[in-house]
Amino acid sequence: MFFLVVSLLFRYFARDLGAIPFKLSYMQLLEFSLQLPITDPTWIFFLVLIIILFAPMVLGRLHIPHIIGMILAGVVVGQYGFNILERDSSFELFGKVGLYYIMFLAGLEMDMEDFKKNRVKALVFGLFTFLIPMILGVWSSMSLLDYGMTTSVLLASMYASHTLIAYPIVSRYGLSRLRSVSITIGGTAITVALALLILAVIGGMYKGDVNGLYWVFLLLKVIFLGFLIIFFFPRIGRWFFRKYEDSVMQFVFVLAMVFLGSGLMEFVGMEGILGAFLAGLVLNRLVPHVSPLMNRLEFVGNALFIPYFLIGVGMIIDVRSLFTGGEALKVAVVMTVMATASKWIAAWITQKIYHMKPEERNMMFGLSNAQAAATLAAVLIGHDIIMENGERLLNDDVLNGTVVMILFTCIISSFATERAARRIAVKEEILLNKDESKEKEQLLIPVANPETIDELVNLALVIKDPRQKNELIALNVINDNNKSETKELQGKRNLERTAMVAAAADVPVRTVSRYDLNIASGIIHTMKEYQVTDVIIGLHRKANIVDSFFGSLTENLLKGTHRQIMIAKFLMPVNTLRRVIIAVPPKAEYEPGFHKWVEHFCRMGSQLGCRVHFFATTETLRQLEAIVRKKYDGTPTEFSVLEEWDDLLMLTAQVNYDHLLVIISARPGGISYTPAFEKLASQISKYFSNNSLLILYPDQYGDPEEIVSFSDPRGHNESQHYDDIGKWIYKWFKK
Repeated sequence: MFFLVVSLLFRYFARDLGAIPFKLSYMQLLEFSLQLPITDPTWIFFLVLIIILFAPMVLGRLHIPHIIGMILAGVVVGQYGFNILERDSSFELFGKVGLYYIMFLAGLEMDMEDFKKNRVKALVFGLFTFLIPMILGVWSSMSLLDYGMTTSVLLASMYASHTLIAYPIVSRYGLSRLRSVSITIGGTAITVALALLILAVIGGMYKGDVNGLYWVFLLLKVIFLGFLIIFFFPRIGRWFFRKYEDSVMQFVFVLAMVFLGSGLMEFVGMEGILGAFLAGLVLNRLVPHVSPLMNRLEFVGNALFIPYFLIGVGMIIDVRSLFTGGEALKVAVVMTVMATASKWIAAWITQKIYHMKPEERNMMFGLSNAQAAATLAAVLIGHDIIMENGERLLNDDVLNGTVVMILFTCIISSFATERAARRIAVKEEILLNKDESKEKEQLLIPVANPETIDELVNLALVIKDPRQKNELIALNVINDNNKSETKELQGKRNLERTAMVAAAADVPVRTVSRYDLNIASGIIHTMKEYQVTDVIIGLHRKANIVDSFFGSLTENLLKGTHRQIMIAKFLMPVNTLRRVIIAVPPKAEYEPGFHKWVEHFCRMGSQLGCRVHFFATTETLRQLEAIVRKKYDGTPTEFSVLEEWDDLLMLTAQVNYDHLLVIISARPGGISYTPAFEKLASQISKYFSNNSLLILYPDQYGDPEEIVSFSDPRGHNESQHYDDIGKWIYKWFKK
């Protein structure tokens, strides 16, 4: 009845509008035909999104890694399953993007200092995980499958290469900077490069391209391309990030660099995954691990591109070949056993040589066991090569055996990595809970100038302890004497901007807006209410000639709290800094907040991948080196002697335009306070006005708010009348 009413309405309006009349019968409206496979792009994309959405939900209840769900879903909906979806060009495109994304994120999230420290281990593991599969692969192919030497070598190279399919599991647990992960990623680059080199040589043999000049040209092209990416990509990236701060432009720029590196690598005859991995390595220092840009890159990859790739891998797997009998089942069993056993032996030998833990061995085995990218490239190229006798270099049995091997190795890899990651994460959580004596960290960012919000939040993100899931506090204080709707609206916008910047890095922010007697009083009261441990503020801009360098807000704040205060001025984005120069006064090691600020800047150097250079007296340097060596050995550091604190002129030769100068100061009465601090403002204005700057006042014992005098009942406003007199004199002379 409903369809009849709709039909009559259509006819009525069509007649009134002068449209061409048409007949719409009741049966035509109910007619519905479904043709498989679905070829309409809208419905293909919809079904893929449904798989990405529900596969983790269903398999999470069964404690099965999500990656397996994507691959199995691809098997079900593919042409060898229920033939629901056609593997069209979208799977080719998004699948290739997802494959590049996996390799790119692996290079981007790698701890470069840890990788440098373990580069020998990565080289050893890379050689083992290449040579052992090659030896076992050639032996098994010739003795068990009766294949020729060329076929056996190509088949063995497929065992040697592997794809970091399970890397998203490591990333989800926050373990991407483990030693075992860095070793495996470095070994992956080595073994994949060697396996693809074998593929290029065999492919060239049947094209008649291999001669003496072939090797020379291939080597020269790879060396030139590697130099081009390593030398120019970081410089181009640093220039772009300094010039353009728009988040969308930065995201698109990074993707463009990834595909440029991949395309150049394919241009010289190698696989694009090596270019994507190399692009991730060189952009590593420009994209901090905890930053809005990193969060966007991971989100897009894990939400769309990588699942698309995994589903596409599942769609080419023909499980029915296992049950058809004949040679296919034997080939699949031999390939799966050899690939898995050789990778486990390589991980076991590496563990024994370097006395690693069993969990590290399992992590290395889990990450290196999955076969997908280079394996697919090798089997497809080998299947297309026709030998002189008219047979294919890799026959149909090898093709079917390869896709079955991909399925089982991906399943084994996912389970092994998930199990190892869970055990390591549980142990780290236990160690964190044991350290109950460590103070809970709470950072406060007073926002007033919208131009400094991004840099202050980014500074907080790189010094914040990632293991403590505390939210940042953004504060807007409105002076009681300056009430206006404009001030309230501007403060609300500043708080919203702060929350947006931090939320882009997946860090929660609590926004607080309050009225108070003055700005300093509002900050101090908020610190007490929320148990704030650190305050990050922007450097004051002088309003007139009688105004002080730091301003009355900073001076009153220092007098009103004993907590650590950081006063920052950035002339460029935080992630583009190349070095942190820290000037430390004598006896700074005796201050209560000494260990805290050392930890903050070591964490900052590790996040940004930049070197931290300490300048201090010999006695202070000894304490600094002991702390860094004990707890933060992975941070790149340097130590130089600064005997005379009275004159910071000698640091002008050390601080460049892309460096951050950090000056550790002290409050009057502090152990490390010297009369030289009285000249600090003039020295900074004279020598370092064109440099990014951070002045830090460390924690001290006692709370100034508890010491109240009759002449100063608020304890932090003693200079207010003198400032008013100075401003009046200045205005009088100005007339």
